[in-house]
This record gives sequence, structure tokens and C-alpha cells, in this order.
Amino acid sequence: MEADAGAGPTDEELMTRLRDGADEALAPLMMRWELPVKRFVFRLVGNTAEAEDLAQEVFARVYTKRHTYRPGAKFSSWLFSIAANQAKNRLRWWSRRPTLSLDAWLDAGGEVTDESAAGAPPGAGIERHEQAAAVQAAVMDLPLDLRTTLVLFEYEGQSMAEIAAALGCTPKAVENRLYRARQALRRTLLPGS
Repeated sequence: MEADAGAGPTDEELMTRLRDGADEALAPLMMRWELPVKRFVFRLVGNTAEAEDLAQEVFARVYTKRHTYRPGAKFSSWLFSIAANQAKNRLRWWSRRPTLSLDAWLDAGGEVTDESAAGAPPGAGIERHEQAAAVQAAVMDLPLDLRTTLVLFEYEGQSMAEIAAALGCTPKAVENRLYRARQALRRTLLPGS
């Protein structure tokens, strides 16, 4: 997802300019990364409206934390680290508000499927939709550390080194989390195999 050298400044160059006081450098970063951040956050929290809100919060955090960006660091790793922390904080906030259970929230109209432009095409068959819903539910049932790692690897195309940098762990820990996530999904989606 990083910008090509011929297509203008790279993400890292824009972030360095933003860190050094050029506020206008945030706009191209937001244009490049808004949809990937929304998709990533949606896959962690499972709600399109929350993903929209959290994506805005992520870019606000990018701006307020711009002075902590290290020149030469990969921007996408830094950005996904912020997004993962924002999603984790929101999930923690939800868990501390027992006045409305998740089931009651869903019954009241909460979303459980991705109907945004990033989701499945509108003409997809019922069977495909059911399979996608089953996979999404299984991913949402994973512990947050496994879910975050799996989403970054499978859906966002991040390398193990990039994920390790974003999550503050070793590439071996990322490999272990991916293995455990895939095993859990296999047990859930293919019982008896």
C-alpha cells in the first residue's frame, strides 16, 4: 500500500513532513489509508458505524502523536498499531458497559456483517453469504491478539515483520499467533477434521 516513488511522496516522507509541522501532509495520508484502516478496524470490532468512528479517531491520533513517529519507520506498521490499540480500547470500553448485552445491541439494530464497499459484492449468492458470515463470526470469536494478527496478515497483507512492529512482539510470536488463530478457525469451521 505504500506510495510509489513516481506517484508523489511516500507515506514515510509525508509523515516526516507532518511531524515537522506541515499539517497539510495529513490529507494525502488519510486519502491513502482511510479505507484500509476502516476495513481493519471493522474486522476487529464487527460494526461498520464503529469502524467509521474509530477510523476518524485513528487519524486524529496520528496527528496528535505525530511527534512520536520515528523517521525511517514503516508508516503502515505505525498506523496499524494505533488502529489496533484504538479498537482494543473500544472493545474494552464495551465490555465494561454491561447495561446492554451484545445480543440486545444486535437485536436493536447493531451490525454484524460488512455491507460497506469493502464487503462482498451485492449479487453474491446466499450460500457464499452464509459462508462469509460464518467465517466472520469465527474470526470475531477469536481472542483479540489472535484476531488482530490474523486480520493484519490475511486481510491487510502485512508481513510478519510488519505485524511484529505494529503489535510490539517478535516475528516468531506473530507466527505462533497465526498458527493458533488458524487452528481455532479450523476447529470452529470444520468440526471433526
